[in-house]
Amino acid sequence: MTQPLGPAEIVVDLAAVRANARLLRATAGVPLIAVVKADGYGHGMVACARAAQEGGADWLAAATVEEALALRAAGVEGRILCWIIGPRTDLAAAVAADLDVTASSLAHLDALAAAAATAGRPARVQLKVDTGLSRSGAPRAAWAELFERARAGEEAGSWTITGLWSHFACADEPAHPANDRQEAAFRDALALAEEHGLRPELRHMANSAAAILRPSSRFDAVRCGIALYGLDPAPGEATEIGLVPAMTVRAPLLMVKDLAVGDAVSYGQHWVAEHPTTVGLVPVGYGEGIPRHASRPGAADAAASVGIEGKQRPIRGTVCMDQVVVDLGGDRPPVGSEVIVFGPPSAGGPTAQDWAEACATISYEIVTRIGGRMTRRYVDGTEGDR
Repeated sequence: MTQPLGPAEIVVDLAAVRANARLLRATAGVPLIAVVKADGYGHGMVACARAAQEGGADWLAAATVEEALALRAAGVEGRILCWIIGPRTDLAAAVAADLDVTASSLAHLDALAAAAATAGRPARVQLKVDTGLSRSGAPRAAWAELFERARAGEEAGSWTITGLWSHFACADEPAHPANDRQEAAFRDALALAEEHGLRPELRHMANSAAAILRPSSRFDAVRCGIALYGLDPAPGEATEIGLVPAMTVRAPLLMVKDLAVGDAVSYGQHWVAEHPTTVGLVPVGYGEGIPRHASRPGAADAAASVGIEGKQRPIRGTVCMDQVVVDLGGDRPPVGSEVIVFGPPSAGGPTAQDWAEACATISYEIVTRIGGRMTRRYVDGTEGDR
């Protein structure tokens, strides 16, 4: 039997993913596009895709064509949207796999026309317009030409235009003026597309934050990623609707030792004990995706923590590749005790949002980067392990 690479594990509750999908669809009142890119934000793409579908997701979405093809290879059925096309992307395979591929330029449409001819069937194409994020998507000056070419390709039988979409830059800041500007621009794009004879099946713009906070942007569907996994897409903005975090990261406590006044901890000896204490060794580090700046020199109150025996235990000293040292404050929990690196509040440790705040980042990064040598295990609520 294959042995795990390390003693730590990621536990993903698929019942939480299903429940979050149901809740988001009910909250938005329109079809849900469940975003499972980047290996399901670190939760496992295939398992979470299936759980989201079981929870009522009408569509799935992956960033790259390759991710979407991997879903198909795993036997995942239903509609799958993808939007990143690389120079070596096999678009003919994407067409043959019945994916909905996004085009943001005439070059994309030309490539999809060729792919449809190779595959011997029309492509399913969605058009993406840039309304202010200035990332992917056709700029406003290119909309008319893109829509004209898209309509011509429909008439020629190269593809069906199944969607028109865009993406918010500041949906997690609901009062930001960019939100109104972007939604207005998207409505302009919809009107212009209609003038060119396009009647897309889906018009969508709202991500997780907008799906919850901005009803006017829901249109025909909402695209939810981070909220699907139970994390707040806009902390501090009254987005509490009952989402359940699906990920718990656990490890065993490997060692407990005493420190005297003046003892220093870890590389660089940036943290020095100011009073006698005990510390514990936890077998996770930046090799598992733990941010190296989870403990900041000279900022002990800002350090990330783990949970041991129901108490928050702050990281002390530099995060190493394979391990961290945590302050036990004089306690001596047994070696082998469960360490909650992060998880839902009910797990008895910090949350992914707590870690994000300690590391001056967002919860998306915390859960997506975690992994390395950790084993991922799926559970299904109270129904037991899978």
